[in-house]
Amino acid sequence: MDTAKPKRTFSHAKETAELTLQSLNQLLWPAVCINCRRSISEMDNNLCQDCWGELLACAGGDYCRRCGRDVTIFGLREGACPDCQGRDMYFDQIARAGVYEKSLREMILAFKLAGRTELDLVLGFLADSALSGCSFIDDIDFFVPVPLHFSRRLVRGYNQSLILAKRLKHHRAKINTDLVRIRRTKSQSAASSAAARAANVAGAFAVRRRSQFAGRKICLVDDIKTTGATLNECARVLKQVGTVKVFALVLAVAGQNTS
Repeated sequence: MDTAKPKRTFSHAKETAELTLQSLNQLLWPAVCINCRRSISEMDNNLCQDCWGELLACAGGDYCRRCGRDVTIFGLREGACPDCQGRDMYFDQIARAGVYEKSLREMILAFKLAGRTELDLVLGFLADSALSGCSFIDDIDFFVPVPLHFSRRLVRGYNQSLILAKRLKHHRAKINTDLVRIRRTKSQSAASSAAARAANVAGAFAVRRRSQFAGRKICLVDDIKTTGATLNECARVLKQVGTVKVFALVLAVAGQNTS
């Protein structure tokens, strides 16, 4: 008995049903860009072409692996740009998805401050892409999201850095939340200078007892790096408890004209 024909008929019927269901789904719940809410096709991967274009214009590019600022490879000396040479920095290297401009800036602000956690579909993809292309990916033991003070987390409902960390793909590194914020600080955006930002976060972080950071290599995860004061303070505290290396992974680096 020839069983190939019934199998082909069943397969064709299944494909037809799936296409019909997809068409009905598109009719009842049309896909929209998760950034600007413009109608898109389901093949556009959550963003319209304009938003993808702006986003990609902010992503990539040559940058200093020590501070994250834009720089060409010809502007580096001993792996650092002129701006960060000679500066006291406790984190060892940084990887970024892009610069804090245009659609990337809008999406980060909406993700961070407006409850738009669905944007992690795109922002998480960008962070993971930056991670996969960095030089320290095989050295990471733990991903450590930069913590919020508990009172701010209660108001916001989530820590955007933890959501990003959960989107990262790694063959062995796990998320560790034993770095905590013990003092509620003012928003760093309110600080007028690098010195003010550093003073704002000084002493704001601590490590829980019985943490496993000693002898390990850590990758801090955050959304934005401007002067690096927050990352630097977190890295300082981690190295005080014996962390061997502290790397940083951020969505965007702001303040391209300042350190």
